[in-house]
Amino acid sequence: MCETLVIEQVGAIARLWLNRPDKLNPLSVQTLRELTAAAQALDADPEVRVIIVGGRGRSFSAGADLAGFPGPGEAGAREAADAGRIMADALEAVRPITIARLHGWCVGGGLVLSAACDLRVAARSTRFSIPEVDLGIPLAWGGIPRLVREIGPALTKELVITCRPFDADEALDAGFLNRVVEDDQLDAAVDALAEEVAKRPALPVQATKRHVDAVTATQVGLSRSWSDADSLLAGLLDDECEAARLRYLEARSKAVR
Repeated sequence: MCETLVIEQVGAIARLWLNRPDKLNPLSVQTLRELTAAAQALDADPEVRVIIVGGRGRSFSAGADLAGFPGPGEAGAREAADAGRIMADALEAVRPITIARLHGWCVGGGLVLSAACDLRVAARSTRFSIPEVDLGIPLAWGGIPRLVREIGPALTKELVITCRPFDADEALDAGFLNRVVEDDQLDAAVDALAEEVAKRPALPVQATKRHVDAVTATQVGLSRSWSDADSLLAGLLDDECEAARLRYLEARSKAVR
């Protein structure tokens, strides 16, 4: 049973919805663990060939829910800090082809979640942001190697270090997205892509996915991401990082008033 997700399935196509629309679908520790469990459950269903990952409401995801994470000295802090990496690895490892359906804001950990999917389709009005450095923490959860894999090292450094937002057209030009469509065509485009994948014979589709993943795994070194949790905790303990985090949160609070 999931409290922060909705899982739907019609035939070979399953839909996995982030379902906290009032908060723009933040990724709490509970949500990350539910995503992991849902990915594993859908992977075990031989009927499922495609998993669409989307967000209910106005946005895909506002990113990590830092307010719900245990403090660095609290019990379970490292396990909580590592929950995002475990989620992304679980989603990337599933047998079905995964498609990220992106709209509204796709921020920080939400961008890592979408990067763990095989394919990505975005509405033209989608906006992306990686604010972790402004929050005084590194981009964790295996986000760095996944971004390097999709858009290259130079652009990864720029976007992560400067924290500047970017739009769907830039994400498409960078190679992060497969398709950008008008907002009112998003569902039709995602459904059509899912149906195209689902009707192909499973064996060569799976062979293609595994072959591509094997090649890129040797290039970007995802296995080193086990240490991301420690870097995240270090950022939460650092005085300069805490000051930066408070400035960012104060500025964001003023912006939404």
